[in-house]
Amino acid sequence: MGRNPKARSSLLLLSLCILSSLVHIHGKKQRDFLDSLYKVQYRESGIDVSLFQVSDNHENLHSLVYHQEGLKEKDRIEKLPGQPSVEFDHYGGYVTVDKSAGRAFYYYFVEAGRNKDSMPLLLWLNGGPGCSSFGYGAMQELGPFRVHSDGKTLYRNKFAWNIGEGGSIICFERAAANVLFLESPAGVGFSYSNTTADYRASGDSKTAVDNYVFLLNWLERFPEYKNRDFYISGESYAGHYVPQLAHTILYNNIKANKTLINLKGIIIGNAVINDETDNKGMYEYFATHALISQETWYAIQKYCKFSPNATEVSQCEAAKMDADFGVFLNIEVYDIYAPRCFSSNLTSRPKKTNIMDLDPCSDDYVHAYLNREDVQKALHANVTMLDHDWEGCSYIIQPWRDRASTVLPLLQEFMSNGLRVWVYSGDTDGRVPVTSTQRSLSKMSLRTKSPWRPWFLAGEVGGYVQVYEGDLTFVTVRGAGHQVPSYQPKRALSLISHFLADSLLPYK
Repeated sequence: MGRNPKARSSLLLLSLCILSSLVHIHGKKQRDFLDSLYKVQYRESGIDVSLFQVSDNHENLHSLVYHQEGLKEKDRIEKLPGQPSVEFDHYGGYVTVDKSAGRAFYYYFVEAGRNKDSMPLLLWLNGGPGCSSFGYGAMQELGPFRVHSDGKTLYRNKFAWNIGEGGSIICFERAAANVLFLESPAGVGFSYSNTTADYRASGDSKTAVDNYVFLLNWLERFPEYKNRDFYISGESYAGHYVPQLAHTILYNNIKANKTLINLKGIIIGNAVINDETDNKGMYEYFATHALISQETWYAIQKYCKFSPNATEVSQCEAAKMDADFGVFLNIEVYDIYAPRCFSSNLTSRPKKTNIMDLDPCSDDYVHAYLNREDVQKALHANVTMLDHDWEGCSYIIQPWRDRASTVLPLLQEFMSNGLRVWVYSGDTDGRVPVTSTQRSLSKMSLRTKSPWRPWFLAGEVGGYVQVYEGDLTFVTVRGAGHQVPSYQPKRALSLISHFLADSLLPYK
């Protein structure tokens, strides 16, 4: 990352142009050249690809795919404790990603309520790193259920992404998906390893490889989805997980000269994608939303470099500390206008619910529910009797071993290969705010294809959208915090519906 940025940019663009011309060419020479191309391209971008190459020979991939016959039906969930009746099938269980290490990932899968045989497959990943896609994504955001305040019973999320019922002017059921939630890496949620050293070896590269191997095995367990259109979605640090997994899929499809996984696109929200601009954009958001003083903001701009591996001077550290203490300790930074949870006590009777009004203590309700023995039994979870509770974010997998400083080259790679790329931002999130995403995308120097404009839902502005050449779409979601489907479930459903349908967000 310390080399001349213009030279690095030229190399990247040249590499991408060459890659585009090779996509439809087969043979050993292509694969060998592709290997060297990726190694150069991503080393220049600070991305370690040494583990992205799952196999140098497609045939060796079979050693990573284990026997799956009969496991699908064993994973079928009959009914969860306190669950209302539903019109769809759902499954939960473990997929082994490394037999020798005893490493297995927990998944939760909800099929579409209508037309599941024609609906796409959508994988959802939460970030952290180390936070649960089941506990957050499924149980608090886009899944079919939410947990009541008693920690014992569930209620329906009428804007769940596998159902697609929103009462909007568009027909949501056309764009609903079969949604797969994955707890990754090992040590997150119910996922585990019998090799404790795995918990000390987590990082971007290993997570991408393990997630890829999970998918290969899961598709053997659910073979009806092997040729289905496949999309990857996620938020926050999944800004790393999603592109890195997509890259691994694309890389191995090309190396195998066939479509192993039918990847069509990615969508990431409030996503960590470029450290330098993400970090500076966060403080800019604090300043422009009256969360810190102008004096503090001026000091940050004057003294802080934010560049990777930079050693910041004491004046910078003091200014950032002043900002961090003023914001993180006093307000809910993930939605700067939201109330905080001041009581973690569960209620004996469920409080009245409103799916449009997120309960700030919902973390506690989910924690209580998923740590119940009867719930875990119904979910086919915790089969090895873990020595720790289920937690929303893992304390087991620290430290994080490797982390790319940017994934922007991956987004450009996807665009050059015709994948759909959407990036969205809830505009009241202060942790990875809209200013961070805007600054980061500006580093790609893309030309505008469709200028900034509002998009609408039910007659109201749902947010704003801009489309760039290469068909990267940037969307804001008005009034949404870090977890967009939690704070604005109806707008989030409209967003994902249009993404999956490859259609423009409404003009009015």
